[in-house]
Amino acid sequence: MPYEWLPPDGTATRLHLWPYRSLPRKGFVWFIGMTATLIALPLLVLIGSPVLWGLLPFLLLTIAGIWWALDRSYRDGEIIEDLRLTPTLVTLTRHGPRGQRQDWQANPHWTRVTLHPVSGPVPNYLTLQGGPREVELGAFLTPEERARLLPELQAALRPGLAAPNE
Repeated sequence: MPYEWLPPDGTATRLHLWPYRSLPRKGFVWFIGMTATLIALPLLVLIGSPVLWGLLPFLLLTIAGIWWALDRSYRDGEIIEDLRLTPTLVTLTRHGPRGQRQDWQANPHWTRVTLHPVSGPVPNYLTLQGGPREVELGAFLTPEERARLLPELQAALRPGLAAPNE
């Protein structure tokens, strides 16, 4: 599950959310290594021929392009949302790719968690509203994960109740 409730530190309850990564870093290394190997196999018959030197720059460029695209995907996916609930303040901090940071704060008494099953830009659009501004929570979560998170958030926002631990 790409979110977790952290153990409370004093009076604050924290929720961390992050995008799911289907290809871990170790898999990234294996993929690049296997791709390079499979591209190099047909070149074995060309060793010692001038054709090898004509093809080699294009094959190296292909591997470098795949590396760059996957690395860019990893950097773009470095998103962490940190929701901090205290008796006096709800704070959502979104750490986006390339150092972008967005903050939102509201009074927990007036904060509402809303799930828009069909009226949002995506199915099960999950938002927090406190005051005049409404913010999306867990844009990278699947619709099922957002629906599962809704009752947990509602329970955490109710005074006197602790957040669920999974």
